[in-house]
Amino acid sequence: MLDCLIVGDSIAVGTHHFKQECVAYAKSGINSWQWNKTYGGRDYGAEVVVISLGTNDHKGIKTSQELEKMRSRIKADRVYWIMPPCNDGFCKPEVNEAVKHIANMHGDLIIGTAKVQKDNVHPSWNGYKELAKEVE
Repeated sequence: MLDCLIVGDSIAVGTHHFKQECVAYAKSGINSWQWNKTYGGRDYGAEVVVISLGTNDHKGIKTSQELEKMRSRIKADRVYWIMPPCNDGFCKPEVNEAVKHIANMHGDLIIGTAKVQKDNVHPSWNGYKELAKEVE
């Protein structure tokens, strides 16, 4: 079993830069349906798993269904979900609700940061450091 695994989108990729001891199955721009199609063919186990998905989901994606499908393949002692940002420049409340629901259903922890880049989506370097520290 791995010590640490990071799965997801570009926020997962950025988090991996600050948690290089972790294995990452992450790709910039990927939505939850694409992640399941690309990486979903097997189970994933680690002591700690960090998930960042949903930020790139659009109305055609069944976010709750896709996130639950992905989460059902994860076996871990602790699972952290990085909450997609919600601020004046970017917010997808339905995605945030899906993340909260699935995390609560599995007893997972939710982490996040308000320190974002000018795009209002991706954490700043200090935001990534903050996320990485929360996972320790």
